[in-house]
Amino acid sequence: MRQRAGYGLRAAGRLAGVAALALGLSACFRPLYGPTASGESMAALLASIQVDDVNTAQGQERLGHYLRSELIFDLDGSGQPAPKRYRLKLQGSEVVQTPIVSTQTGRAEAGTLVGTIRYSLENLDGTKVITEGVATSTATYDRSVQRFASQRAARDAEIRLAKVLSEQIKTRIASVLVARP
Repeated sequence: MRQRAGYGLRAAGRLAGVAALALGLSACFRPLYGPTASGESMAALLASIQVDDVNTAQGQERLGHYLRSELIFDLDGSGQPAPKRYRLKLQGSEVVQTPIVSTQTGRAEAGTLVGTIRYSLENLDGTKVITEGVATSTATYDRSVQRFASQRAARDAEIRLAKVLSEQIKTRIASVLVARP
């Protein structure tokens, strides 16, 4: 019986230690979409970003178009014009990989789009870089012997890829802006 009482005290002590540690660390984190260091709302900060056209290689403009559209919506989906303070510059590329090839037909059965976007958030006049980085993601699609079905599947994969890349870039930018005075 005494061993059980000792076990209960040790468990309670561990629980109290974990609670104290969690309480001490709670002041180290700032909620991403809570109040920012400047006191301005995150929605207003994100809406103040002007998204430039995406520089891509010839033939890859469609991914750039989809990405820019997704970013404009993700950063300011309100439809209300907001004064711009920042400029987001983007440069991207995409590569199609075909990991599965049919031994009977010699055709690729699936495709994987790999998108890489370099981004740079600057103040509006371009004199100071706030943050920069690289976002990378993939989207897969099935290929068919029907050419138009394969083209539509590839386009849908580009749209999915643009959405994922947009979310990555938005989250990274928001994490920098939340702590900015």
